[in-house]
Amino acid sequence: MVKRCLPLFAAALIVFVGQQAVSADDKVHEATVVKAGDGKITLTFKGDEKKHEHDVAKDAKITLEGKVAKLEDLKEGFPVKLTMDDKFVVHKIEAMAKK
Repeated sequence: MVKRCLPLFAAALIVFVGQQAVSADDKVHEATVVKAGDGKITLTFKGDEKKHEHDVAKDAKITLEGKVAKLEDLKEGFPVKLTMDDKFVVHKIEAMAKK
């Protein structure tokens, strides 16, 4: 019985630990674009009017209105949700056009 349950327990443990590692390292933030291009994005975060500049990873996934986009497509005033690692490098940007 123990031999049969061990693989299931191991698989469940791997899935659980893997999900925890991803969510612990990446942080999702809501912000507004001030400027974007040349591998960098300048933002103001919700509740803070101070401008923050961050590097954008070369392989970052960027979408605008749900469609694949380039960093340069993001214009001032666009609201974004972005994912950063613990070094504040942006790896994912989901943008909406300014209304």
